[in-house]
Amino acid sequence: MECEDFLHQFPHEYYDENMLHGLLISEVKDYEECIRLTDTFLPFVDNWAVCDIMSPKVFAKHKEELLAKIKTWSKSSHVYTCRFGIETLMSYYLDKDFKAEYLEIPASVRSEEYYVKMMVAWFFATALAKQWDQAIPYIEQRRLAPWTHNKTIQKAIESYRITPEQKEYLRTLKIK
Repeated sequence: MECEDFLHQFPHEYYDENMLHGLLISEVKDYEECIRLTDTFLPFVDNWAVCDIMSPKVFAKHKEELLAKIKTWSKSSHVYTCRFGIETLMSYYLDKDFKAEYLEIPASVRSEEYYVKMMVAWFFATALAKQWDQAIPYIEQRRLAPWTHNKTIQKAIESYRITPEQKEYLRTLKIK
């Protein structure tokens, strides 16, 4: 009961309260309730750590419905709502549920917000590690904004999941 009350108190005064809120949402077992709580909380998220700590387990069982929410979140003008959408896409759709068309979601995000640009770069660096053949054209064709393009390459080169040959090739694709 105390938890339920806490999840309806906004705004929180302390960082730790926001972190706890994100962690509690991540444990909600009912998908519809989890989405409702997430949508209510996202406008209050004001930093990357609170945004990134949220990883609702129930999402894994509702990928079809979740995709529509991801598209909505990713289009948000609120920095951390947009970031959360891209992060959720990265977490749930780059492995067995991957479709090349999903790369368009973060590729179409245009923002000057640092934490959005970093998430797009992180997404594409991860996509390069997991889905090289489908992701590399986005770099070869310079489909991302220049800063995000170069940050993607940097993060991919730092990854242990990218082969030395892939890293060498990526270096040739940097925008000067």
